[in-house]
Amino acid sequence: ASYKRHITHRWCSRLATGGLPGSELAVEYLYGKYIKNLSAHSIKESGRIILHFLGFLERQGTTVYCLTRQDISTFVQYEQDRGLMTTTVAAHVRIVYAFIVFLVGHGVLPNTIMQPKIKVKLPEALPRAIPAEDVQQLLSAITTVRDRALILLLLRTGMRIGELLEVKLSDINLAERKILIYVGEKNYQGRAVYYNKDAKQALQHWLTERDTQSDYLFPGRSGPGTIGYVTAWSAMRRALERAGLSDKGYSLHHLRHTFATDMLNAGMRLEVLQQILGHQEIEMTLRYAKMTDLTRENEYFKAMDRIEQGESHAPRRVHTELQKVFEEKKLHRSKRK
Repeated sequence: ASYKRHITHRWCSRLATGGLPGSELAVEYLYGKYIKNLSAHSIKESGRIILHFLGFLERQGTTVYCLTRQDISTFVQYEQDRGLMTTTVAAHVRIVYAFIVFLVGHGVLPNTIMQPKIKVKLPEALPRAIPAEDVQQLLSAITTVRDRALILLLLRTGMRIGELLEVKLSDINLAERKILIYVGEKNYQGRAVYYNKDAKQALQHWLTERDTQSDYLFPGRSGPGTIGYVTAWSAMRRALERAGLSDKGYSLHHLRHTFATDMLNAGMRLEVLQQILGHQEIEMTLRYAKMTDLTRENEYFKAMDRIEQGESHAPRRVHTELQKVFEEKKLHRSKRK
């Protein structure tokens, strides 16, 4: 009970001192969960996600007091574009909707905001890359210098949209066509991503037109900060509409899928792609990088060429990783005996 009280007080204090519009309602909501004897984990997760949601709304120039279904839909897409697992996004949306039910019950929002609920799409068997012909249509439909730089950098570096929006001029090495991504301001750990010639051209063009008063690559219209997610998504949506691709369901994150798939199909080693994408686990990289039939076909004929050229007559060497599997299976069999 004391731990649950501590957690409740901690998150209520964070909300109260954050100064975000609607935080007083969130505090009341969390205390209500405490009174109903819900678990400390439930209270903690609710406080964390609601604080995140209120901050998102403020960055988009709105509040919970004038929340719309479009705002909720944009939040869902924002969470998906952060690269979160679908189950995680769905959990966040459930928490947000539970808070919205509370707001409706207190007369803050109309009941119509719940009809129907925004649902998180189930994941595809494999992440979907944008076909090459659609990519060309998309790029041909971009009309502004900023939008072209933004979309091409996402497509050629594999960065997450949240990472790109945080890029500052000091993070860019034009000579080496490299951008540094920092995980945190304290330890300055991160990774480097690279971009090709067309992205470099778009970037240099944008650098001559952007607001020189801001440190950010994509500065907002007012203040020292960067543009928001909604602005970035609007750039993508405009290009999709002009290209006649708005019915394809493409998002900003599809540009990252496309980059990963293209790199793998061009022969990039999986462990290198993992580092560029910033994945901690290589299994995540496998989900992003869908090999095409052409890649498998090429691998088959390369292997067959080696066989036909006589390499198959060389002493049979088992691949080291495969040998490990054989040895482990042999060990398991001996233990069972």
